[in-house]
Amino acid sequence: MTDNANNLRNIALVAHSGAGKTSIAEAMLYMTGVTNRHGKVEEGNTVMDFEPEELKRTASISSGFAQFSWEKHTISLIDTPGDQNFFTDTKLCMQAADGAVIAIDAVDGIKVQTEQALEFAKDYDMPCMVFVNKLDKERADFTKNVQEATELFDIKPIIVQLPIGKEAGFNGIVDLIAMKAYTYDDSGKASAVDIPADMQDQVETEKEALIENIAEADDALLERYLEGEEISDAEFQAALKTGIASRTFAPVLCGSATSSIGMDLLCSFIVNCMPSPVDRGAWKALNAAEEEVEIAPDADAPFAGFVFKTIADPYAGRLSLFRVVSGSLGSDGNIYNVTKSSKERFNQLLTIFGKEQKPAEGACPGSIVAVAKLKDTTTGDSICDDTNKVSFPFAEPLPALISFAMVSKASDDEDKIWQSLGKIQEEDPSLLLERNAETKEILISGAGQVHIEATNEKLKRKFNVEVILNTPKIPYRETIKKKVRVQGKHKKQSGGHGQFGDCWVQMEPMPRGKGFEFVDAIVGGAIPKTYIPAVEKGIVESAVKGVLAGFPCVDFRATLDDGSFHAVDSSEMAFKIAGSLAFKKAAVDAKPVLLEPIMKVTVTTPDEYMGDIMGDLNGRRGRVLGMDSAGKNQVINAEVPMAEIQTYAPDLRSMTGGRGMYAMEFDHYEEVPGQLAEKIVEAIKQEDE
Repeated sequence: MTDNANNLRNIALVAHSGAGKTSIAEAMLYMTGVTNRHGKVEEGNTVMDFEPEELKRTASISSGFAQFSWEKHTISLIDTPGDQNFFTDTKLCMQAADGAVIAIDAVDGIKVQTEQALEFAKDYDMPCMVFVNKLDKERADFTKNVQEATELFDIKPIIVQLPIGKEAGFNGIVDLIAMKAYTYDDSGKASAVDIPADMQDQVETEKEALIENIAEADDALLERYLEGEEISDAEFQAALKTGIASRTFAPVLCGSATSSIGMDLLCSFIVNCMPSPVDRGAWKALNAAEEEVEIAPDADAPFAGFVFKTIADPYAGRLSLFRVVSGSLGSDGNIYNVTKSSKERFNQLLTIFGKEQKPAEGACPGSIVAVAKLKDTTTGDSICDDTNKVSFPFAEPLPALISFAMVSKASDDEDKIWQSLGKIQEEDPSLLLERNAETKEILISGAGQVHIEATNEKLKRKFNVEVILNTPKIPYRETIKKKVRVQGKHKKQSGGHGQFGDCWVQMEPMPRGKGFEFVDAIVGGAIPKTYIPAVEKGIVESAVKGVLAGFPCVDFRATLDDGSFHAVDSSEMAFKIAGSLAFKKAAVDAKPVLLEPIMKVTVTTPDEYMGDIMGDLNGRRGRVLGMDSAGKNQVINAEVPMAEIQTYAPDLRSMTGGRGMYAMEFDHYEEVPGQLAEKIVEAIKQEDE
């Protein structure tokens, strides 16, 4: 494999699930002789998908990595997941690539995750090319998909290849750049043929369009072309490369991965036209003084890079995958973690090939390598030579959309669940973990139900921890609506010292969100100063369990305005009990009500689903606050009770065909409507019994 950054191509395969990304990777590996069989996703024998959770679902859950040689270059592939549940991995791993191959299923067309992957590519200023796959399948349509891409993509698709034949008759490709045609036998071997006579007109028209499109990337070239000058192949190729690198356009290639049609042309195109780490240029970073600097892909500069993925292995420990931005590394050495301000040592540099880890002798700018057992380093950390400390910006995981409470099947496993989940979270930063002190639940949040279920399976397989997933309890609150004044009196006489505490407390509601306030209004020493904090403590401790359904009581003021004491029998404990009795009595008399958490929800959706979504939000007792537009999409801002939106992720997906996205966060508490509150209180009492 190459130790020269000019001969390296880091390519991310991205698309919606089912477009054939893993099949493309497998076809490339088989064609180049790296593997001795053409792996098939349906048969569960691919290099890229090997985790049991992936084999069960016949879909990638985590990005796969492999490298192979082609025309004296090294192509390093990142095969990313296409399922919305695992798309954070796609977003984070794409940062390590220099170009993206956007796969399109020629039958099913462009779907939402493909559009989202293009958004990531735009954010990273990443050059893209398109591969229309599965052209040998029934109802496959090359032209329709190119038209759809032209409408949907923010980057202009330009055709550089045309398919020969349709559906089952698809057996070859016309290369418009070289003006050559190739047909393929059953083993994927190409033979040069004449361009079919019935395609001559189409080929000439598309060649003309291609020249015009490519000339657009170079003003001087465009001028010469318009004046009718001849443009050489070398100039044409250079302008094509410039246009791809500047994201002026995305070239469109075609083929079939499962039939190995066009794989050789795809690899050659990547080598000849997609950027190397050197072509990609300098990366922006921050130096030790927090100033923006540019880090060039220079092998002789100090080492700098970033960790974009972690693999947690219960036996081998933590494996950190990183991209070298500048400098070089040997097979072992020391690095500095800028993010964690710590020094790290590694004993073995590795390349990842499917599930295998192979020793690497060194790494140059652009290399994607791994090291095991770094003590502090996790995903997103910047690593470098400690003589030149720089940190790279790193993308945020996608927001978590659905939460479950994890309950251990074995009662004493709570800590083991928490520790094991912590290790899985290192591998998957899109998981959020929380120990809710109030509901006593371990909450796990992720991108969807499938995401959480796959995490649960991984938990059992890797750490032998079995859990049940439940819908989380809603953290309701209670408050009061009426002002009351009550007496709390605790009097107990027995042999020796008795107990006596007597207080009068006025309790009244406060505005929502104000919490609790205690006012000492005692005059004339009716209660000695030393006992007053005990009354407050009694009220605070009792308010933890309200009188309606045992939820914390909030947003009220307690004013202590009178009472009496006994010189011998009064004590702090007696007044604490008196305060507690006063709260319980007052809370019953002061019209207690139930409060529920209200979430601030932002839904992003294509225009055509607006009506359905707004109707659905209203049906969930939601309030639509307003709408904005964002590019081709509409953004709906709403407030919705938490109880109504816990399972929103699958519902939104089915309403919008997977094209809607949402984010939510806690906003405030509001009173639960009367009849609904009665049902909730009744259900909680039954559960407690």
